Amino acid sequence: MATYDVANLGDLLKNNEYPGRGIVIGKSEDGRSIAIAYFIMGRSANSRNRVFTEDGDTVTIYPADSSKVEDPSLIIYSPIRKIGDNLIVTNGDQTDTIYDFMKDGNTFEEALETREFEPDGPNWTPRISGVVTLDDSESYKMSILKSQDADGTDCARYTFSYKLQNGLGHFIHTYKENGNPIPTFEGEPERVAIPNTAEELKQLIWNNLNEENKISLYVRYIDITGGNIENKLVNKFEKIN
Repeated sequence: MATYDVANLGDLLKNNEYPGRGIVIGKSEDGRSIAIAYFIMGRSANSRNRVFTEDGDTVTIYPADSSKVEDPSLIIYSPIRKIGDNLIVTNGDQTDTIYDFMKDGNTFEEALETREFEPDGPNWTPRISGVVTLDDSESYKMSILKSQDADGTDCARYTFSYKLQNGLGHFIHTYKENGNPIPTFEGEPERVAIPNTAEELKQLIWNNLNEENKISLYVRYIDITGGNIENKLVNKFEKIN
């Protein structure tokens, strides 16, 4: 039986030591803004050595200290890019895959058919992605690509499609909880309440992420009528070089 409960995002986060990387998409309670958020966490020194940087509509992750980078392949990417009326947010370099496919007139789903979960066994970290359409359709999609088994043999692909509704959003994250190996996210994206301002959402997420494991957070609110954009960026660490 379907459930229509709407969770408090802060409660979901404070009760989970390690959700990993997370995407939130929704609409503010007052109906004025489209909201997106993306955060990263890390347990290893390599994963923690990261900062978000902003360049126009694009957000890119760079090393905080480039001299300490061990493996850049899965930690350096652009989680947020805009193409036309579409805003893409993902937890990996599939952002670029989606961007390239949409630029050529193809779909979000077609792009993700060419990708799979990350090759980091035994965790097989899922690739999570979202795209929100900033035109009159006011719709968004979320996707997760995850391993079908403990051996990383095959990839299962799930896509969820939603209409924007006042005060409602969806939250998808890479891991169900902390562990070794880390168990992947299960089920549908979680229904969460979306506050009216970018600052409120920033505080709700950042203040409830595990203090030791949280790394960076980015929140963007887009005014539906005027197109004004408000961004909030938080980095735990400063970029050294």
